[in-house]
Amino acid sequence: MIQVTDTISIDENEIHEDFILASGPGGQNVNKVATAVQLRFDVLNSPSLPPEVRERLIRLAGSRMTKDGVLIITARRFRTQEGNREDALVRLIELVRRAMEKPKPRRRTTPKPAAKKRRLEEKRQRGATKRMRKPVSKADE
Repeated sequence: MIQVTDTISIDENEIHEDFILASGPGGQNVNKVATAVQLRFDVLNSPSLPPEVRERLIRLAGSRMTKDGVLIITARRFRTQEGNREDALVRLIELVRRAMEKPKPRRRTTPKPAAKKRRLEEKRQRGATKRMRKPVSKADE
């Protein structure tokens, strides 16, 4: 079990890891050894996540989420498989923790009367400035 928070823990069987060739650090090893890890976590079918956390996680994941509801995290920062496995797991845990936080509800506000008055006065000033730039017509002379 991977402990995310005191209330949420993810079973290791829910996480699938594939090792792929990685670009970046590794020297000649980069073409021979699959050190990058692609972590897959089925968010939609996971019994570990409460429904509201699942919805927020899907929204937070963005393009990392497939159409089938599988979250894919690719880690290739380190030269070793173990380093990249740990990195991918840490990123998954961090994403789930961020999804745990309830967003603060937005409170609608209205502009103050003084701000409205100021805005309208600035519009009048701007209009007057633009009117002054017009060429003088024959009727106005």
